[in-house]
Amino acid sequence: MIKSLIRAGLVAGLALTSVAPSMAQSLEIGPNGVRVRPDDDRRGPPPPPGYDGPRDYRDGPPPPRREIGEREAARIARSEGMREVDDVYRQRRSIRVEGADRRGRDMTVIIDSRSGDVIDVR
Repeated sequence: MIKSLIRAGLVAGLALTSVAPSMAQSLEIGPNGVRVRPDDDRRGPPPPPGYDGPRDYRDGPPPPRREIGEREAARIARSEGMREVDDVYRQRRSIRVEGADRRGRDMTVIIDSRSGDVIDVR
């Protein structure tokens, strides 16, 4: 009876030791088909060149976000063909500049307030 319990314990121990390595793997189903990925390969693709990791602001606050002002928005609108600037309206993430072109037609230029990119010209 004791010998059979010892044998059962050894079989169970061997079964558990063979299961542990298989638990350290995962299956990936993707465009290349099904493949087994080892545990150390779960991190994903490598970071792009020049990426230093997440930023750490323990030394001080993050730098303030730069937003363009009304004067710079008017300059950008003039570069799009606006001759006279009537009004500049700041909205959430955009700036709307209203005015007229060289022929006197009404014109509206919408600009992204953070990057200064022109979104739309009407």
